[in-house]
Amino acid sequence: MEIKVLGTGCAGCRALHETVKQAVAELGSDATVVKEEDIVKIMSYDVMTLPALVVDGQVVAKGRKLTLAEVKELLTK
Repeated sequence: MEIKVLGTGCAGCRALHETVKQAVAELGSDATVVKEEDIVKIMSYDVMTLPALVVDGQVVAKGRKLTLAEVKELLTK
């Protein structure tokens, strides 16, 4: 599983990245977590509100910080 946190480096984006890393660790997943800050790459996902969460190429959340429980739920679907 590849997980990308899309964001330009704002506090919300950094917080989501940390939350995702924590969720992956707690779930015992071997997922790869990538923080994508390149605006051109972010735009390729057709996302206009940040932060956004992409799991295996699909945007699963955008425009808000997620709780640890919300991230875990998205990763186990």
